[in-house]
Amino acid sequence: MTQTQPVETIPQPRHAPVAVPTAGQPYEYRRRPLVEPDWTRFPGWRTVTREQWESAQWQRVNCVKNIKQLRNVLGDLVDESFYEDLATDQSALATMSMLVPPQMLNTMVPFAPMTTEAFLADPVRRYMIPVASDRRTDWPSHPYATRDSLHEHDMWVAEGLTHRYPTKVLAELLSTCPQYCGHCTRMDLVGNSTPAVDKLKLTLKPVDRYDAHIAYLKAHPGVRDVVVSGGDVANVPWKNLESYLMRLLEIETIRDIRLATKALMGLPQHWLQPDVVEGLERVARTAARRGVNLAIHTHVNHAQSLTPLVAKAAQTALDVGVRDVRNQGVLMRGVNATAPDLLDLCFALQGEAGILPYYFYMCDMIPNAEHWRVPVWHAQQLQHDIMGYLPGYATPRIVCDVPFVGKRWVHMLTEYDRERGISYWTKNYRTSIESADLEALNKRYAYYDPIDTLPESGQAWWEAHRND
Repeated sequence: MTQTQPVETIPQPRHAPVAVPTAGQPYEYRRRPLVEPDWTRFPGWRTVTREQWESAQWQRVNCVKNIKQLRNVLGDLVDESFYEDLATDQSALATMSMLVPPQMLNTMVPFAPMTTEAFLADPVRRYMIPVASDRRTDWPSHPYATRDSLHEHDMWVAEGLTHRYPTKVLAELLSTCPQYCGHCTRMDLVGNSTPAVDKLKLTLKPVDRYDAHIAYLKAHPGVRDVVVSGGDVANVPWKNLESYLMRLLEIETIRDIRLATKALMGLPQHWLQPDVVEGLERVARTAARRGVNLAIHTHVNHAQSLTPLVAKAAQTALDVGVRDVRNQGVLMRGVNATAPDLLDLCFALQGEAGILPYYFYMCDMIPNAEHWRVPVWHAQQLQHDIMGYLPGYATPRIVCDVPFVGKRWVHMLTEYDRERGISYWTKNYRTSIESADLEALNKRYAYYDPIDTLPESGQAWWEAHRND
């Protein structure tokens, strides 16, 4: 089957239009200034002072890592049934261990009475603290889901250094974050092992890993762009991170450096610490002097997550010389996969927090993620529906990260079987593991929609082939 045909263009009238009653716009913009939710509404934080709240150390020490600690914060605001649901998920289904900074927990049900129903429905809770009843029981995982769905580990050219695109590399400096998202695309490596996933481990000492990265980049002048990530760079001791960045800046062929940190939103207190701010300014000045573009990429999935502290952290980075602060979100059902949710988030990012909406990725094909993923046609519709509201430079691209292909705008597929939910994509470069594959650029690469979103005939086809 071919993809849906475009909507027919409506002819323009040859005369002035007659005034008619307005029907309103599909989306009505209203400015909503950012607000820091009152953390003292939670029983466990009733005595927490502003000084404590704005301390990165306090935030890290008081991260919620288990059900007992969550109970201590929420008290009796949610029912026992929720904790049982959470325990079931953690014992059998969760691919990520629990780690939620107070800053993030405080943006769940921020301005309404906290009840079990409200907590279950909250979009931030849905991906940060998933429960068993969230997940699908018919197809919890797609048959083609894999732990390392993008084959990043397969493309390591040194431990933690993925050479996937011709001119770009991903540098995973460590395997931990200040917060763990349930949908993490690097669930194979990042965080603690869970009953469902025995994680891979980085084996080299950090200094040896960093040396190997630098040696590879010096030996491969065709690489000009380094995404410095993990995990999250906010968990790298600043002196170590600054040393790594300064070494990158000494390589003449490196022209772009991007720091990947969800902590700009999840733990903005980290990026406001004086030693971090001063160190970031040193790196930014060096980058500017050498003509290197330095940017921060963060990961915000819902407008609730944006508060004045997040905006302050973003503005501080810009003030000290970082060229751009950009957002890379992930499309997820129950979180943000509607046009109003995406537009609310983008206006809050661009208009209130000083963060540029950049990408929204379709959630990757990892295990136990089918309840989050959206089909390609839905992503295409969302791209259509958000156009025309935001400034062009702040209108995010919705992309599908296709295994062995990489990021593609969702309209770039070459063929689409809507019945079985299989889209086919092509590419124009070889990854680091395909240098000898003469046919790599002539192949079509498949991507798969969630099976529960298919028509009955398509679902029946997959059911018939479940054990193939």
